[in-house]
Amino acid sequence: MIAATTAALPAVVLSSLALAEPATAQQPVRNIPSSLAAAMQAQAEAKAAGAIIPAAVVSTTIPAAFQPAQPAAPAEYTIVRGDTVSGIAGRFGLATGDILKLNNLQANTIIYPGQKLKLSGSAEPAAPASAAAPAAPAPAGGATYTVKAGDTLGAIAAKHNVSLSDVFAWNNLSMRSIIYPGQKVKVGGGDAAPAPAAPAPAAPAAPAPALANTSAPATGSYTIKAGDTLSAIASRHGVKLSDLLAANKLGMTTVIYPGSKLVIPGGASQPAAQPAAAPQPAAAPLVPSSFLGFSYPAAVVSSANENKALLNASPVPSRDEMKNIVADTARRMGVDTSLALAFAYQESGFNQRSVSPANAIGTMQVIPSSGQWASDLVGRKLNLLDPYDNATAGVAIIRQLLATSKDQDTAIAGYYQGQYSVSKYGMYDDTKAYLAAIKAHQKNFS
Repeated sequence: MIAATTAALPAVVLSSLALAEPATAQQPVRNIPSSLAAAMQAQAEAKAAGAIIPAAVVSTTIPAAFQPAQPAAPAEYTIVRGDTVSGIAGRFGLATGDILKLNNLQANTIIYPGQKLKLSGSAEPAAPASAAAPAAPAPAGGATYTVKAGDTLGAIAAKHNVSLSDVFAWNNLSMRSIIYPGQKVKVGGGDAAPAPAAPAPAAPAAPAPALANTSAPATGSYTIKAGDTLSAIASRHGVKLSDLLAANKLGMTTVIYPGSKLVIPGGASQPAAQPAAAPQPAAAPLVPSSFLGFSYPAAVVSSANENKALLNASPVPSRDEMKNIVADTARRMGVDTSLALAFAYQESGFNQRSVSPANAIGTMQVIPSSGQWASDLVGRKLNLLDPYDNATAGVAIIRQLLATSKDQDTAIAGYYQGQYSVSKYGMYDDTKAYLAAIKAHQKNFS
């Protein structure tokens, strides 16, 4: 039995057994047992006879028959929550760079659930530009603009001095359309902006905005500003609301956006009062300058109002959708979902359009400096106006506070009061109330 057992052991193993003896101890000379000698002899004879498979002929790759089946790549793939371009590429055995080129994306381009990616075929960068827009106010000089993170259609229209409705028409978009970084939007070009004033043939100076109201006695125009309402605009220009709605093909439930232009019906004498409409600056700001007895610097409040106007003019997820985004982000980043949801509910009630006088932005109420810190934590630039990035920023800060605080209560307090302030001064009374609220919400979401 011993010979049969040892004969099956490779010579390398037998050698290692021999070397395992202490080198320093004086060992008496021992004869090799006959069974071991027989095993070694049998192995030597087998090697000489070619019974051992040479290492050179052993395959270094898994035979195709034993490899897992690779799913066939579809021509087009619809992104779902949690997807990444590299993950999609790996799933279908494609190169990440190829997918990026095929879809005219960059390595830092943000993708969104519901977005479609091409996985086969060839890139067609000229397709958006060559597809002539059905409305042809700017057929020859139609310029395009590449959307950047934080852009809105209203802001793009205002930046290029064109009406929002024209941007919608040139790009087949609507008020509910979502735009993405890297997307090209037709803006009509520099010489297309005065096109609305072209119907006035006797007014060569029509491109000047100030003359648009005085050169056309039948109609004028007005650029909507943050805080405007249709009824207030009608009253300011001395026209009936119904006439204003009819002239612009609007309804009572139509949402208006800063930067878009309205046609003002009526005589020239009414629009002429527009430059003298001093009461307009006195309109209530979107974000107040104080909160809980604290007043904030004018520059901070001004930035907060700008961000509020941008969010008001942008399509954002509903509260239920935002709740799911926060939960998904927390799961992906390894943070307790009930805790992340408690923060989001306490800070904004899952309202992505929420902006405080301190310029705390979005669902997670992250101020720009904290947003920069969160960007450093995750290794990429985060846009707090973007709902997914806003959730990522808040969850990244929560995760860092949990990792660097002595306990969870201190981490929660740090989100509200600041980690350094809590460590130096302890929790203030309002911080203790905030902590109690977060813990109560966490129980509700558990």
